[in-house]
This record gives sequence, C-alpha cells and structure tokens, in this order.
Amino acid sequence: MGKLQSKFRKRSELYRASQGEKADNSYDSQVVQYNPAHQGSVNTVTNLSQDLCVSGGSDQTVVVYDWKQGQMCQSFQGHNREVTKVLCYPGSTWIFSASRDKTVLMWDLNQGDEPIQEFCGHELVVNGVAVSPDGRKLCTGSRDNWMCLWDIESAKCEHRHNISRNLVTHVCWVPGSFSVVQTSEDKTIRVWDSRAWQVTNTFPAKQYIQTHCDVSPNGNYLVSSSNGFGGQGCEATLWDLRQPGCKVVEYRGHIQTTACCMFMPTSPGGTARVATSSHDGAIKIWDQTTAACLGTLSLDGAGPLVSLVPTDSSSLLCASFNSGLHYIQIDQGSNQAQGSGAGSGGTGGLDIKVVARF
Repeated sequence: MGKLQSKFRKRSELYRASQGEKADNSYDSQVVQYNPAHQGSVNTVTNLSQDLCVSGGSDQTVVVYDWKQGQMCQSFQGHNREVTKVLCYPGSTWIFSASRDKTVLMWDLNQGDEPIQEFCGHELVVNGVAVSPDGRKLCTGSRDNWMCLWDIESAKCEHRHNISRNLVTHVCWVPGSFSVVQTSEDKTIRVWDSRAWQVTNTFPAKQYIQTHCDVSPNGNYLVSSSNGFGGQGCEATLWDLRQPGCKVVEYRGHIQTTACCMFMPTSPGGTARVATSSHDGAIKIWDQTTAACLGTLSLDGAGPLVSLVPTDSSSLLCASFNSGLHYIQIDQGSNQAQGSGAGSGGTGGLDIKVVARF
C-alpha cells in the first residue's frame, strides 16, 4: 500500500500544479485529486475489472475510469437524461446503463463508443438492472411498476409483470440461481422466479421505502437499505434468503436515508462485513453477524453518498452528489480519528480513509 500511496501523492502534486490548487488543509493534503470523472453528481458506480470502474451521473454520461492510474479510459454518451444505475457482466467488457430517459443501453468497452443494444419499453425512470448468471437475460425494474425480462442478444422483452405501487428502486440477481430480488418504494422486497416471471416471495413490509439491496456471493443472504430521517428507518437489514422473510440483524447508526448497502469480500480467516453509505455523508462498515459498527468515515461537504462498490476486502469506491468519486482504504488500526473525511471513527479499530478522489 505504501508504494501505491506514494504514486497517488506524486500524481496528486502534478494534478494540483496543473490546476493551480493548493493543499491548504490536512484532509486535502492526504487525498489525491485526479481529473473528475463527471460534471455534477455521480449516481452510481460499479467494477468492470480489478483496475477499472464504471460510473454514471447527472451529466448523462457513462464513464470507464482507471482508478489506480487516475485516468479516464472511455466516456459513453447515449442517454438524454441522467444515468441512474450501471452494471457490468463479470468476466466481460459488457456495460449496462439505466437512465431517467426510460431506457437501458448496453455498451462494450471493446466495440467503440456507441451502444450495441438498446432496451426500450419502460414508461418512467429505470432504477434496476441485473444480468442472469449465464449472461443471456437482462432484468429491468422501473418506477412505472413494471418488472421486465429481456433477451440480451435480440433486445426483445420476453416477459413483463406489473404490480400496483411496485415502484422499483433496485434489482439484483441471486448468484447461481433463477431468482431475482428487487426493492420498492412500497417498502417491500420481492423475490422473482425468472423462469415463470412470477413473484415467489414477498418479505414483510418495512417501515420506510427500501432503497437498495445486495446478495451475498454464496446466495444465502440479502442486505437491504432503508429510507428515513432523524435516525428513524435509516437502517440496513440482513435477511436469510434460505428462509424468505427471515430477518437476521439490523445495522443501525445512520441518521439519514441509507442509500446503498453492499457485502464486502471476505479475506481468508477474516470477518464477514457489510458496508453502507448514507445521505448523511457517512460510510459505515459493520460486522455482518453481530451488527457491530466497526468504523465510520464522514465525508464533509460530499453530500448524499448514493452508491458503493468494494474493490477488494479492504477498499471501496463511493459515489457522491457533491465531490465525485472516492477511493477509500480500510485498514486495521487504532481508534484515533484523524479528522472528518480523513480518518476512522466508531468502534472496532478500523482505520478508514480517502486515498483518492476523481
């Protein structure tokens, strides 16, 4: 990590010199400033490979960025409204982007800057995209109450299902299965069978809107996050998918809407962890089993933190409304906070800090 941080600092100095910036406080002096990936807010971020991330924002673009080198690789422009979600199919160069323009576009990093497929049919903003494990089917969900299943090769909609008040907020495919999970503004979580395109389970309704969900790599657990205010309803919840509707634990501590929740990769012999980000400008790392908060990072001035993706067991990328994308390192360390946005907080001895911003 020392060599990587040294490289970051050198690049930071070059970038600041080119921009005429001064490192006038301890926080910024520790954070590498790369060229921004987007103009305006960043709504979503995911991984394409070990070095590349994909993001989408209010500038209507989809950007592929080498976050280790601090360089933009590709910018895709095809949407005419802001991008709400991006998704990559593992082991490929496929990228899917959903937008407020009611469409989902498919891109290939190796096939130029034009979309290779377009999925049209929704009547409102598309908030959910998921690809089947075999890479043949695309699931989309929208505020129009429709859940749709598409054939990726032909871009034809094979199945559609409308459920009243099912304003979809997020969709994810359960690894190695035919099941799709979605969250909704009607406060419920639904599990779909992609073969019959029917709901097989509906979880007990929570108190507030469900904003996001993620499934553990082994397909056994689901984590969902919740809308809320003043600390009420701002939790994330761990569910056992083997016993649908069975709530395991809740992760409580954010004071505004918990916008994103993700399972962290587990290192050999390591503790299973969950990461959350919130409109309160904080990222929290939790012990998956005990729900203990292991550390908190507050990003002052970054605004709502709306999307997270782990890069490995000890680092994250985070999308923010006000200050672009952040590369965040998580280390085992002391509990001494090093200032808002630069150090750790909470219990558990995790040292969480921003290494680069772009």
